[in-house]
Amino acid sequence: MKDADRKALIILLVAVVVGVLVAVAGAQGGAAVGGFPLFALGVAAAFLIQWLAFIPAFKAQTETYYDLTGALTYISITVLLVLLTPGVDARALLLAAMVVAWAARLGSFLFRRVRRHGKDDRFDELKPSFFRFLNTWTLQGLWVVLTAAAAWIAITSATRVALDGWALAGFVVWAAGFGIEIAADSQKRRFKADPANEGKFISTGLWSRSRHPNYFGEIVLWIGVLIIAVPVLEGWQWVALLSPVFVAFLLIKGSGIPPLEKKADKKWGGQPDYEAYKKNTPVLIPAFR
Repeated sequence: MKDADRKALIILLVAVVVGVLVAVAGAQGGAAVGGFPLFALGVAAAFLIQWLAFIPAFKAQTETYYDLTGALTYISITVLLVLLTPGVDARALLLAAMVVAWAARLGSFLFRRVRRHGKDDRFDELKPSFFRFLNTWTLQGLWVVLTAAAAWIAITSATRVALDGWALAGFVVWAAGFGIEIAADSQKRRFKADPANEGKFISTGLWSRSRHPNYFGEIVLWIGVLIIAVPVLEGWQWVALLSPVFVAFLLIKGSGIPPLEKKADKKWGGQPDYEAYKKNTPVLIPAFR
């Protein structure tokens, strides 16, 4: 086994172990079906869906349906948990609607982008390797679990609290983040669609306030989800705090900002206008001056 494959296998195993630990913790005090905790069932399903989708993807050597599979995983498991959890209340339904709305929007956006460009070059070196490509799908399963943890735990929790100030505050925060993300993606899509902007970088609209406003919106909306979930969390269910923390870490230190910054530096580095843009525009948190 090659070193790269061995490393991928280790990461895969670590991802599964983390998923199991989160499943056990988040299931405490939650609903069960047939004696099996619903939250843990959702975690298991998230990984299983990715592994099943990996099989035809590896055979066809394609990542076309990677992002779409992730979005459908959020939607299908969230709906499943709502249907199977007894005594679902307004808070649970609100959280489910927010997760489904976000996943449907982002999934369709990413799927259209891949179809438009024909491929996602991040996968070029990974697809030929069974373990490295499988690893990306496994990590997507963990991404789904950790990101949706707060919502799924609250949906399946045995504790029920009527909609309150936490719910209102959380929804406002979520709506703000969701709106920022949609606006940023829309502005960039229109910018790239204009032939006059061929080979240029976007520095207008929200992108004049932050170099990655869409990621800022993403982090904010998951903070909103956690705020809504807070009143029903008890004991080990507080593992839900990982949700926005994981999203922020992934985007700031992982597969979000770092590779995009590196790619931008390689393409426009040294150009006076780009260097000025980098110097005067925050990486993430928008500057409204």
